[in-house]
Amino acid sequence: MLVLAPVLLPLLTALLAAALYRHETARRWASLAGALLSLACALALAVEADRLGRISVALGGWPLPYAIEFAADRAGAFMVLVAALLGAAVVLHQVGRADAAPETPILHPLLHGLLAAAGGAFVTADLFNLYVWFELLLIAALGLLAHGGQPRQLDAAFKYLALNLLGTLLLLVAVAFIFGATGQLNFAALTEASRRPELAGVLPVYVALLALALLLKAGAFPLFAWLPASYHTLPAPVLALVGGLVTKVGVFALLRVGQVFAGSPPPFDEALGWIALATMLSGVLGAAHHWDLRRILAFHIVSQIGYLLLGVALATPAGAAGALFFTAHNILVKADLFLIAGLIWALAGHYDLRRIGGLYRARPGLAALFLIAAFSLVGVPPSSGFWGKFLLVRESFAQERYVWGGVALAVGALTLYSMTKIWLEAFWKPHPEPDRQAPAPGLKPAWWAVTLLTALVLALGLMPEPALRYVESAALGLERAKP
Repeated sequence: MLVLAPVLLPLLTALLAAALYRHETARRWASLAGALLSLACALALAVEADRLGRISVALGGWPLPYAIEFAADRAGAFMVLVAALLGAAVVLHQVGRADAAPETPILHPLLHGLLAAAGGAFVTADLFNLYVWFELLLIAALGLLAHGGQPRQLDAAFKYLALNLLGTLLLLVAVAFIFGATGQLNFAALTEASRRPELAGVLPVYVALLALALLLKAGAFPLFAWLPASYHTLPAPVLALVGGLVTKVGVFALLRVGQVFAGSPPPFDEALGWIALATMLSGVLGAAHHWDLRRILAFHIVSQIGYLLLGVALATPAGAAGALFFTAHNILVKADLFLIAGLIWALAGHYDLRRIGGLYRARPGLAALFLIAAFSLVGVPPSSGFWGKFLLVRESFAQERYVWGGVALAVGALTLYSMTKIWLEAFWKPHPEPDRQAPAPGLKPAWWAVTLLTALVLALGLMPEPALRYVESAALGLERAKP
């Protein structure tokens, strides 16, 4: 049942929260309890997956490969654990008043519905069900974007829907073509079918279509316009969950596609590597242009996705290990920065850097938390971001991909520019409206959530060995099948 817990527990929590629609306090506590229980089960799943290598369960009363299979290997269990950590921190932050989302009866069901969709995508062993979880992810994210009902939020939801519907259509068409060619949907059966000589001409085309759909879902260049156009309208805790998790599901699915099918043709990996570089550069340059704190961090989601795609494009266990470690780092640090942005809004009164300031003197603790997260995003040694980038750059140079590794290093320097701008404007300069810095009540849960994530980010940087060993073992399980 541990394999099903990443799906069942969030769905049951969503149902319980929906049933408590008239009781706001009970709904919050049920949501937090469900998130903590999911975290405990995710930790147990990671331990068991590490011990056994792979755990699976087949549903539907049919033998494999026709049954609906859920399976957790080390990579999937690792992602489930990181998502559960994020979910617990986000629900805890929502209890505070740091730009919290309106406490409507549908908020917590949508939050846990999104967590269930991500968990399902991480542990599914069936291509069609991967599409189903992306559909649920889309529905939950759309609900959260439109949740406030304000015109700007509805506009953001429409922008998000427009491009993501295209991705959903491409994904469904690719799944249909692959099923039509192979007669299979189960991952293990697809691996066997992909070795058939008669499919050598058509299957790579269908897999490329599938990869294109996943690149759109991941926010890769040039398909990322929906992300900075919509994310900045979300309240801080919702933004931390959506911004920290949704695009990473697309990247993890790309890793699975590389594992399932009998190796990607070299031109595909080559093209993906250059797409990764373009994604890094376009995201970090977009961040440098903006002054709104949420827009800056949203563009950095795009930039950091480029690093993950680089790990996929390297097409080796070392590259996959780097992508997995960087994914965990990025989910935690990006969510941490979004939650810190919510505290900045609560204390300084705005998200526009030109209209806030003075936080270093007023809140030195918040300044310290921001510096830890910012240094990690940049990749300053010995932060978690440094280790993630080190793994990817080392493998790039080992493959003599010097341009790829050099651009990855240069983007880190450009990221430092954005973080320095936030530091100088929000923390160092005096606030243009000093009366807006009155103490804000009810922020303790938000402080706890930010402190928790910052502690995890700090521990991942100072003590990386356990996580490094785990992702290296997980990457061996993701090693691409050989034709």
